[in-house]
Amino acid sequence: MTLLIVLVCMYMLVSIGIGLWAARRVRNTADYALAGRSLPLMMVITATFATWFGSETVLGLPGRFIEGGIAGVIEEPFGSGMALILVGMFFARKLYKMDLLTIGDFYRRRYGKKIELACAFFIILSYLGWVGAQVAALGLVLNLITEGAISVSLGMTIGTFVVLFYTVYGGMWSVAVTDFFQMIIIVAGLVAIAFTAGEMAGGFTAVVQFADQRNLFNPWPEMSWNGWLFWISAAITMMIGSIPQQDVFQRVMSAKDAKTAVRGPIIGGGLYILFAFVPMFIVCAAVLAMPGVGDALLTSDPQRLLPTLIRDYMPWWLRVLFFGAVLSAVMSTASATMLAPTTTFVENVLRNYMNIEGKELVYMRATLVVFAVMVLSYSLWFEGTAIYDMVAMAYQFPVVGAFWPLVMGLYWKRATTQGAWTSIIVGGLTWGILTATSLGDVFPSVLGGFIVAGISMVVGSLLPTRSNQRYHRWQQLRASAPACL
Repeated sequence: MTLLIVLVCMYMLVSIGIGLWAARRVRNTADYALAGRSLPLMMVITATFATWFGSETVLGLPGRFIEGGIAGVIEEPFGSGMALILVGMFFARKLYKMDLLTIGDFYRRRYGKKIELACAFFIILSYLGWVGAQVAALGLVLNLITEGAISVSLGMTIGTFVVLFYTVYGGMWSVAVTDFFQMIIIVAGLVAIAFTAGEMAGGFTAVVQFADQRNLFNPWPEMSWNGWLFWISAAITMMIGSIPQQDVFQRVMSAKDAKTAVRGPIIGGGLYILFAFVPMFIVCAAVLAMPGVGDALLTSDPQRLLPTLIRDYMPWWLRVLFFGAVLSAVMSTASATMLAPTTTFVENVLRNYMNIEGKELVYMRATLVVFAVMVLSYSLWFEGTAIYDMVAMAYQFPVVGAFWPLVMGLYWKRATTQGAWTSIIVGGLTWGILTATSLGDVFPSVLGGFIVAGISMVVGSLLPTRSNQRYHRWQQLRASAPACL
């Protein structure tokens, strides 16, 4: 175990070194936020894949899958993987051609500064839960590696500052280069472990038969009105909530051209969905390979099944590979998701209240430190919450607050600022009422807020009000004299 600790520490130092080496390319805000819009296809693919393949995929997903099958993990990985594919198909080209620095810039150009601030708030808020899940996973992994010598809380703190150290210097360049390195570790580590775990469990066929006997391959919900409603709600939470997000946008905008921006997330999303089956396979093998222990963990803490198999039943070199893969997955996601809300806050909130011209990099780095401390505090406060649930909860805010203004703004010329406000307010209120009352047990809050927000966007934009008339005149002036506005 001492050797494992030493090797893991060396791995974290190597990650920091790679991030700092990449930081030499940062010369301006575009380099820091978007890697100078110069990433080739392979790096866009690895960045999207590695960012999505985080703690919920390696630790949260296996436990949830073994409990509820594919139907229980419909939002992650299937919903989030589809989000990347949809971004590539319908959003990447249009947004890339607009030459934006953040997704919040789109809302400002299309609807004005107030909508920019409102949508930025929803986007930033959603990152607390997601980054918090990565921090929680770092604490859990370091606790397992040291067999309790490092507490989960201390592990969270150490992991947060390791990720912060290289991200604060290199921004998107550090994130992209470390993602490329970390994806290699993720794929190699988990594939090797899958083969070994399969052999320990009696072979590939035995693992598949076990999953089939437990009906884990069934993707459909309980055949009832209520079952389908909550299944659809779970699916759209990650699928829709991941689209108006700065971390996805940064990967699209960091591509060297529009074609790469389109192909990168589509390929990355497809690979992510396919590779997410690997930890699902391993966790089934773990239950078979650990008779008694596996059943006990299924009841007490399913997300510890996979790491316990590695720590107690596998040779040291596979332990190193596994914990290296987990740290790779978690650190790559954490670095990207710390950078995204930081960029959004500085460019779409702070810039509206302060003159930061020429000092953007300083403010981004300072904000990154503040956000990291906030996320660490959040994670410590909610210590013990399931990692999968922390991620799922995070994405409810963009579904009801930022998705429809983005889609309608790109694809419907009659969308107005009033429509965006109506969508955000009415959709948000609907979600809030359903969440806070027993009505949410009858109709899922996310689905209700999503539907009402979409209808409100259309109705609010079509109402013959003075606000809509002023908006259309403003748009006409912008179209006739863009250089002056």
